[in-house]
Amino acid sequence: MRRRRLACPVHGVVTEGVPFARPGARFTSDFEDLVVWLVTRSDKSTVATFARVAWRTVGAMCQRVSADVLDPERLSGLVNIGVDEISWRKHHRYLTLVTDHATSTVVWGAPGKNAATLGRFFDELSQEATDQIEAVSMDLGLAYPKAVRERAPCAVICFDPFHVVKLAGDALDSVRRQVWQSARRYPDKRIAAKFKGARWALLKNPQDLTEVQAITLKALRTDGGVLWRAYQLKESLRAVFAGDLPNVDVMELLDRWCSRAQRSRIPEFVKTAATIRKNKAGITAAIERQLSNGRHEGLNNKIRTMTRRAYGFHSPEAALALIMLTCGPTTLTLPYHT
Repeated sequence: MRRRRLACPVHGVVTEGVPFARPGARFTSDFEDLVVWLVTRSDKSTVATFARVAWRTVGAMCQRVSADVLDPERLSGLVNIGVDEISWRKHHRYLTLVTDHATSTVVWGAPGKNAATLGRFFDELSQEATDQIEAVSMDLGLAYPKAVRERAPCAVICFDPFHVVKLAGDALDSVRRQVWQSARRYPDKRIAAKFKGARWALLKNPQDLTEVQAITLKALRTDGGVLWRAYQLKESLRAVFAGDLPNVDVMELLDRWCSRAQRSRIPEFVKTAATIRKNKAGITAAIERQLSNGRHEGLNNKIRTMTRRAYGFHSPEAALALIMLTCGPTTLTLPYHT
């Protein structure tokens, strides 16, 4: 369709708008709706081949459709929210995502993962909406708590148990790597062979182990040493939060675990115990309010699939638009005409 163009002295050259296409688009709204519906459910090669468009144009379509279908009231009425970052591309390129615990949807996102990034979220909220936020769950980093204390001082910061246990898992993996590097230096290759496949045998929950992983774990138990002590510490911390115990008992057991970890003489777990003690108030708040970023982490698994699907998008805004279309408060429908 040939559209009229006008040379405006204020806005430059502008093109006539049409009711069946979004501003700035070279495709009809129905066609963009079809492509975006496909891209949330299929891989890029299938979408590009079926729709006969270049993949690089799909990102711009996602941004335009996302702006249309996102619930405009998604930032109103927020009470308990979760904040986390996720990598959307290599070389430490991150997105900060905010989820609503009530709906388990991503309601806001922006490139970056520092306090200033989260500050942009509060910039979009009215003072009334900010005052309504009662609790914010997050990991034990330093950036996000700083932004919440500055911009929403009435909100309670909650460090959810998922990330507390993850600290112990990271400490265990660090010990495993050190033991593995030491074992590789021995001339006898059978020593290093004992640790083959040990990573997932150590990090997975015991009930989820495969038969081979269970055998590997049994061999590590027989061998003992610092790696098995580190594994026991990780599992005992997981058990603190796994049982249906009263809140007072959970915090008492957590204090005992910290004392045990600090006496273990394993530097990684001594550091983990110090971090837990430092953030005890936030952990207590998460337990009392029964707030966890577990749902957010479940969304992260879905989002990682989206970011792999968005490979080839050259802007974080395009990747974020695809995430919001898939995990946000949106309703995508196929174009239908009678």
